[in-house]
Amino acid sequence: MAALALPSAFADSRLRRALVVAALLAFGVMWGAAVAYAGLGAALICISLLACVFCLRDFRWGVVLLILIMPISSSFLFPHSMFGISGLNPLNLLLAATLGSYTLAYAGKGALRALGSRPLVFLYIAPIVMGALLGMSHANEIPGIFVDMEWIEYVGPGGYLRDLLFKPMLLVLYAMLVGVAVGHSRTTKRFLTPMLVSMWVMALLVIVFIAASGVSLSQLAGTYERSFLSPLGMHANDLGRLYATAYALLLFIWDRTPRASLKAFLIVSMGLVAAALLLTFSRGAIVAFVIVNVIYLFSRRKLKTLILGAMLLPVVLALMPGAIWSRLDMGMGQGVNAVSAGRVSGIWAPLMPWAADSPIWGHGLQSLLWSPAMRGGHMLQVTHPHSAWLQAVLDTGFIGLILMLAFWMGHVWRGFRALARDPSLEPEVGGFFEGAAAGLLGIVIANVAGSSFFPVPEQSFLWLAVGLMYGLRLRARAAAGKA
Repeated sequence: MAALALPSAFADSRLRRALVVAALLAFGVMWGAAVAYAGLGAALICISLLACVFCLRDFRWGVVLLILIMPISSSFLFPHSMFGISGLNPLNLLLAATLGSYTLAYAGKGALRALGSRPLVFLYIAPIVMGALLGMSHANEIPGIFVDMEWIEYVGPGGYLRDLLFKPMLLVLYAMLVGVAVGHSRTTKRFLTPMLVSMWVMALLVIVFIAASGVSLSQLAGTYERSFLSPLGMHANDLGRLYATAYALLLFIWDRTPRASLKAFLIVSMGLVAAALLLTFSRGAIVAFVIVNVIYLFSRRKLKTLILGAMLLPVVLALMPGAIWSRLDMGMGQGVNAVSAGRVSGIWAPLMPWAADSPIWGHGLQSLLWSPAMRGGHMLQVTHPHSAWLQAVLDTGFIGLILMLAFWMGHVWRGFRALARDPSLEPEVGGFFEGAAAGLLGIVIANVAGSSFFPVPEQSFLWLAVGLMYGLRLRARAAAGKA
C-alpha cells in the first residue's frame, strides 16, 4: 500500500504544480492582451491587483507600498485615474485593500479604535469637518473662471466635499495605517527604507526635469516662473517644503546612526535633496532649510560640530549660484509688498475684511473663492491665500487655528521630541523623530507665507512620522497590557 501511495502523492504534486503554472500562464496571457488593448491603464490595474494580493496576505505589505508611493502620488509619474474613471487609481486601490485587509485580520479586536486618537479627532479632524460643512453651501457662489481654467475640479457641494474633505483625509488615513502596521511589528527601521527610496525618486524628479528642459537658473529664479515645475504635479513652493522635511529627517538620522555605510548613503541623499530644494527657488523652503540646520547646530552644542559648521558655511555660500542669491534678494529695499511678491496688496490686504466678518469660526474651506474681494475682482485670482495662518483663520476661524496649532505643536511636535529622547528606540528611529520635530518647526514658521495646516501632499513625510509615533504608542500599550 505504501508503494502505491508514493506514486499517487507524486502524481498529485505534479498535478498541482501544473495547475499553478497553467494559471500563471493564463493570467499572463490575459493581462498581456489587456495591456495590448487598453494600454497603461490595464498594466496599472494588473500591478494594483498584485499589490492587493500581498495586502490580503499581510496588510503591512500594503503599508510599505504606501510609504513608497505616497510622496510620489501627486507627481506626473503617478496616474490619477485609470480607464477614464476619476478616483480609480493605484493609490486609492491600495489604500482600500490595505484598510480592508487590516480590518478583516483584526475585526473584533479594537481594529477601528486603534486607527484614531482623541487629539487627532478633536484637535484636527473636527475643525476641518466643520469648515467643510460650513462652506459646502457656498460652492455654487465660486466664480466660473476657476472651473473654466481648471484651477479647481469640483462643481457643487458634492464635489466640494470630495475634493476638500475626503481626498485630504486620505493622507490622515495613510498615517493611521502606518501606525497600526508599526504597532503590529517588532521593529520600526524597516519602515524607513521605502521612505528613502521615495526621497530619491522625488529629488531626481526635479533635477532630471530641469536638466531636460534646458532652462537656465536665472530664468527659474524669476518671480513669474513659480509655476515652471507645475507640470510635475506640484507647485515649486510645495516641492520645496517636501524637500525641507526630507532633508531634516536625513540629517538627524545621519547624526544618530552608528553605521558608516548608512552615513555615507545619507550624505549623498542629503546632497541630492538639498540640490532639488534649491532648484525650486522657494524662499519659504529655504527658510525652513536654514531653520533645520540652525536647530541641528544648537541641539548638538559640540565644539567640533560648531567648528565644522563654521568651516562649511563660507564654502557653501561661495559655491551657491548667483541665481539663488538673486531670488533671495528679490524685493529687498522695495517694501514689504515687493518682498512678499505682491501677496500683501494683491491677496492679504483685500482678504482682511473677509476674515474680520467671521473671526471665530470662519467661512468654510477655501472660502477666499467666494469672498467679496474675489467676486468683485479686487484681488489676484488665486485658489490659496498663500499663508497657512491666514487660510486657517479664513476657513475655520481663530478656533480652528488654535486647535490646529495645538495639534501640530502641542501634540505632534511634543510627541516627536519625547520619542527622540527615548533610549529604547533604535538610533536611526530616534534620529528620525528628532528630524521630524525640526522639520515640523521649520515648516510651521515658513507657513506664514504659504502651504497649509490642512492635509496637503507636501506633508507626506510629516504624516509618516505621525503614523510612526502612533504606532509606537500602540506597541507600548500592547506591551503594557501583556505585562
